[in-house]
Amino acid sequence: MPKPPTHFSDLEPRELLTQLYWAAVRQALPSHTLAGFLPPVPKGRTLVLGAGKAGGSMAHAFDALWPQDAPMSGLVVTRYGHTPPRPADALPQRIEVVEAAHPVPDAAGLAAAQRILALTEGLTKDDLVICLISGGGSSLLTLPAQWEGGGISLEDKQRINTMLLESGASIQEMNCVRKHLSAIKGGRLAAACYPAQVVTLLISDVPGDAPSVIASGPTVPDPTSCADALSILKRLAHISRGLETDFIVKALEDGTLETPKPGDPVFARNQVHLIATPQQSLEAAAAAARAMGLTAHILSDEMEGESREVGKVHAALARAVAQRGEPFARPCVILSGGETTVTIRPRREGAAKGRGGRAGEFCMGLAQALQGQAAVWGLAADTDGIDGVEDNAGAFVAPDTLARAKAAGTSLADCLDRNDAVGFFQPLGDVFTTGPTHTNVNDFRALLVL
Repeated sequence: MPKPPTHFSDLEPRELLTQLYWAAVRQALPSHTLAGFLPPVPKGRTLVLGAGKAGGSMAHAFDALWPQDAPMSGLVVTRYGHTPPRPADALPQRIEVVEAAHPVPDAAGLAAAQRILALTEGLTKDDLVICLISGGGSSLLTLPAQWEGGGISLEDKQRINTMLLESGASIQEMNCVRKHLSAIKGGRLAAACYPAQVVTLLISDVPGDAPSVIASGPTVPDPTSCADALSILKRLAHISRGLETDFIVKALEDGTLETPKPGDPVFARNQVHLIATPQQSLEAAAAAARAMGLTAHILSDEMEGESREVGKVHAALARAVAQRGEPFARPCVILSGGETTVTIRPRREGAAKGRGGRAGEFCMGLAQALQGQAAVWGLAADTDGIDGVEDNAGAFVAPDTLARAKAAGTSLADCLDRNDAVGFFQPLGDVFTTGPTHTNVNDFRALLVL
């Protein structure tokens, strides 16, 4: 007889929240989702190309599922340390997996993108290209645009990418700029594959699941324009100040860097499939909570905004539930996803550099606004296991977080001022560390109200 699910009352709050996180992650693993999206074997050869933080696990899953007697080869790039181990009894690997830097691109990512583009040479209409795309591909698949009389260097891309990451720009804005400065993103990889059939298998890490935004849409039409990219750069004044007379601005202004648009015949034979989404993962976490006897509420999988401010909004909701049983009855779990942003604030002279990412920043805002509210616990973590550029996934918040911080002599206001989530939560033992999960459906947030 199957063992009944553990009741929520038998679990410590942290353990319960951790189980919900892993339920969300498992739902998004390629080994769990990819089998239902395999196309027929083509007349010609099958080429597998890809990029993203789930790239290694997607490559392994596809390799295991594709018929052994069908010709197939490929190259996929993922983040350093994100290639999952293969079983000792696995068949010889047909898809090469290489690693590169994220979130700021490096020479390894450039070399991988050059090799991927080179592999598209000589494709025919009888061939099939499988593109395995997941979040993080924008940085990992870096190939700066070149044109007659000019071009963008890797150093230019690194500089602009860093500025975008620190600006508080949304993922849609960042990827609009990235697409127009690239020789492979924004539909250009699909154009290089023409006339072969292209089937893109996507794991979404963006609010709204738009294929053109995920990893900057290397295989799909780009609905944005050079004018859009230039407008974003000019609005983010601290970036445009360094580009006002730059050759990059000129190339955007005259349309030199325009991307392939909807209706372009290079996309006529292309198919796009979302194999995992943030909403599906939140639903899996909600189902896990209900199996424990808890009511679960999903706010949205598309939440955006400044991380600390989103944390404050979640805190206000949790306090209303805890104090008045409105708008949700206690006990319950409140879930949300999406992609918040962190605007890096200028450091005071002599101040230590902050460490942390979106999830940790959310948790600092949450803790500040909860004000030690009894019976409320929280977890925010990135589903790829890496919060920003740190080695932790996120952090926990408990009713006694502020009291323990005060006893430890840790200032929340100072850590918020320096964007130092690790500096705040690590001394408290509240950092949540998972290691790479080999998938990526972005932010996971869960509030438990007892």
